[in-house]
Amino acid sequence: MEYAEDPEFCSMIDRLRDEIENDTGEVPEAFRRLAATADPEELHRVLTVPGQPLWAREIAAYALGVAGDPRAFEALVLLLNHRDPERCVTAAHALTRLGDPRTARAAAALATNELRAAYALLPVRLLAALRAPESVPALITVLERRLPADDPHWRVGLACVEGLGALGDPAARPALEAALPHPRLGAAAARSLHLLDPAG
Repeated sequence: MEYAEDPEFCSMIDRLRDEIENDTGEVPEAFRRLAATADPEELHRVLTVPGQPLWAREIAAYALGVAGDPRAFEALVLLLNHRDPERCVTAAHALTRLGDPRTARAAAALATNELRAAYALLPVRLLAALRAPESVPALITVLERRLPADDPHWRVGLACVEGLGALGDPAARPALEAALPHPRLGAAAARSLHLLDPAG
């Protein structure tokens, strides 16, 4: 079971164990069994049988995702859009490992959904890590929406600025230049612009 030694998997199991103990005072045997299984069919059943607790679905989706099983995709995308940032981190890690060609399109849809702007940080970071054709256009769109100085989601804008610098696409220049006067984004925008043209 290659993911059992994965630090992200171990961190997820510790977090979920704490959540369950806080709720019930004990950890059910089903938790221990699911955390230890490498059977993809058992993991997939957890994702398809109605009424499964969130912790079970998260373990199953992560384990299948890092194993490259595309049946994890939908569950991981739902977790990427969860209000709990730790679940988003876990889902983003598994989606990166999964390598599903649908991931960038789904991350772009989540990142650019203005109704979910408060939860866009991890989809934005995932887009930058994927370096997909969808990445730069989506990050530019999100950044342009975060440019008002009083925007409450400036951390999302900062992730866009940093991601665009790392991606190095000249198409990002106008959006990064527009971010220069922003009190929280300007310094990072200058660094990202330098990455676009180190000799400039």
